[in-house]
Formats: sequence, C-alpha cells, structure tokens
Amino acid sequence: MSKTQFQIDETDGPALTRAWVLHPDIKNDNSRRTAGPALAEAVALAEALPNLEVVGSGIVQLRTINAGHLFGSGKIEEIRLMLEEAEVELVLVDGPVSPVQQRNLEKAWKVKLLDRTGLILEIFSDRAATREGVLQVEMAALNYQRTRLVRAWTHLERQRGGLGFVGGPGETQIEADRRAIDDQLVRLKRQLEKVVKTRALHRAARAKIPYPIVALVGYTNAGKSTLFNRLTGADVLVKDMLFATLDPTMRSLELLDGPEIIMSDTVGFISDLPTELVAAFRATLEEVLAADIILHVRDVSHAETEEQAKDVRDILTSLGVPDDTRSFEVWNKLDLLPQDRADAMRERAARDDGVIAISAITGEGLELLQTTVAEALQGALRTTDLTLTFAEGRKRAWLFAQDIVVSETQTETGFDITVRWPADVEAAYQRQ
Repeated sequence: MSKTQFQIDETDGPALTRAWVLHPDIKNDNSRRTAGPALAEAVALAEALPNLEVVGSGIVQLRTINAGHLFGSGKIEEIRLMLEEAEVELVLVDGPVSPVQQRNLEKAWKVKLLDRTGLILEIFSDRAATREGVLQVEMAALNYQRTRLVRAWTHLERQRGGLGFVGGPGETQIEADRRAIDDQLVRLKRQLEKVVKTRALHRAARAKIPYPIVALVGYTNAGKSTLFNRLTGADVLVKDMLFATLDPTMRSLELLDGPEIIMSDTVGFISDLPTELVAAFRATLEEVLAADIILHVRDVSHAETEEQAKDVRDILTSLGVPDDTRSFEVWNKLDLLPQDRADAMRERAARDDGVIAISAITGEGLELLQTTVAEALQGALRTTDLTLTFAEGRKRAWLFAQDIVVSETQTETGFDITVRWPADVEAAYQRQ
C-alpha cells in the first residue's frame, strides 16, 4: 500500500466546521504539481473561509485514479478511521472529484465533501462584494451544481418515484431541477448584462479622458493589493490570505515625472482555476483586456514562483489578452528573501528590461517601477498633426479638454494643431 502522509492540528478554537484537506498525488499525471507546496496552498484556501477549522491535512499518493471512488478501498478505509478519530465534518479534496466519486466517498466516510472547484466557489461566494461579483459567483455556482444533480438525487430515486417512461425512476425530478437551474441562470444572465452595460458606460466615459490603464495581475497573494495601496493611497483589503481581493478596484495615479494613469487591482489567479470562474469573471477582467500596460506581480519568495508565473500567463492567454499588450514582470517580496538571494534577484532584474524587482512593503524599487511605466507609456503615445476649420470649434475644445495639445497655429481658415495622444483617445476623437 502506498504511503499516506498526514498531520493533525490540535489548536483550540471556536466551534467551527471541522475540515480535513487531502491532496491526491497521482504518479502517472504528467501535469501534477509538487505535492508539498500544493497541499500547503490547499490548506491556505481552506483557511480563507472563516467558518472552517482545518484540523488536519494529508498527501495521498496514488498510482492511478479509481473511476468510482477516486481512491482504492484500502485507502478509503484508512482515511475513514482517521476522519472518524478526528471528528471531521468536511473533507476538502485538492483536485477534481466527479459527482459519482463525491457521492461514494461521502457515503463511505459519512462526511460532506468538496473538491477544489467547490472550495474556490465557496471562497468567492463569501468574498464577492459588488453586485457584479455576486452575480458572477452565483452563475458559476449554478453551472457547477447543474453537473452534480446526479449526486443530489440518485439516493432519493425510490422516494421521488416517477413512472419510468423515460430512463427510470428519479429522472423526472433531475430534469425538473435542471430546468429550475437553467431558468435561474437566464435570470442571472439578464441581471449581469445590465451591470455589464453600466460598466461599459463607465469605460466609455473614461475613454474620453486620456488616462492610460495599468492593470495589476498575478497569482493570488502575490502582493498586488499592497502594491496598489502603496502607489495610490487606497485602502484595499490587504491580508496574508488567498483571494483577499475579489472585486476590481480602480484609482487614478500621477506617475513620477510621468502622465496620470488609472491603475486597476484585479482578482488573483490560481492554478487549476475552475473553468466556471474563468468564464464568469471574464467581465470583471475586462479592464485587463483593455489595459495599455499589464504589470504581472510575482511573489519571488514563494517556492513555486515560476510555476505560478506560468499559470498566470496561461490564464491571460485563455482570457484573450492581446499579444501586443505591453507587460512587465514585477518581482515582489524582496524583503522576505535572504540577503544573498535578494541581491541575486536584483541583479537578474537589472539585466532584463522587462523586469522590475521591488518590495511593496518597504517601498524598494517603486520609483524605478513608476519611471519604467511612464517611459513605456510615452512610447505608446503618437504625435499627430490636425487641421481644423473655425466651424469645428467643438473638436478643438475637446482636444484641449483632454490636455493632449502640444502646439497650435491659427491659419486663415482655422487651426493647425499638433497633439500627442494614445490610441484610445485618438479613437475617441475619430468618433466625434
């Protein structure tokens, strides 16, 4: 029997739901993550829910996945005894669990079970604050629930009855529940469309102001909100916790020796982000899609910083971020590194024009970060010569209101105006 590693936390605490975290380490899975850091992240996810008390965790090493039960019978019994002894009420499995596997494990262990997707949905549901965030989480949760109706109803087939004309007892109830969920999804989608239209109007209003958008992206808990607060003076929640920030926040910022920008703080990414949430939060991440510059904030003190960076890049690609969007890597948390490693990071960053090494806590590197962004934005501005007639006074006034006029010469028929502007302001002008 393969070895199972477990540890128990006996810390006293309030009467919360007692939870146990399991990370299946599957040997024939080429995409598997390093088991130790993966389990630590799963425990941190569980601890992000205020109503849970993580009383234990473990790595379960598997050669293959059991289609019906995920684990083999011997492993299931071994874990059952451990859960019973620890009086566990909820098991969190760090990975995908099919509806059939979930039903069978709950029956064998006599506890409630959540897989990674279900846990992340619970966290998002607990944290979403804006109307849009709440709607998106509800839609994602319903889509997830819809696929698991077999678990919810199979054990009630006899009580539910049904004439058996189509596929047997219970199916009528399952189909009714699916229809109810589909109806609710349609209602939520309509509500979300209204919210998205409002956001689109806000974006259109911002497009008339020549402020470039700089978006912070990165793995959850990389320090984006700390950096955002340090630069903008905002008071976004900062906590050493996964998914501390869910709803996007935007603030204006005047860069050192540079233009005024709008900075956007976004939800953190995570490996194996549920597809339901990638789709649901696409609207929230529209600011990233429209960004002039993306700052990819990395926690370089984390043992798996390279793997996290790859996860972020993969998600940005899946969201459809344009390939030509200018981006920089911001290597954060230098203050948490030993001196020699921090110095090595600084030297590596200094040799790469696309990297800035910083500490959002101490402020190290923030001047260079602002200067780098300012220089990149200047490069994104184009100089254009315009000729306006006296009759086009509204266009001339609009240009001056955007603070983009470099020079103006009056002619016999109107004005020759030289402007320096980004692409979005030029597009707004063309729509005049």
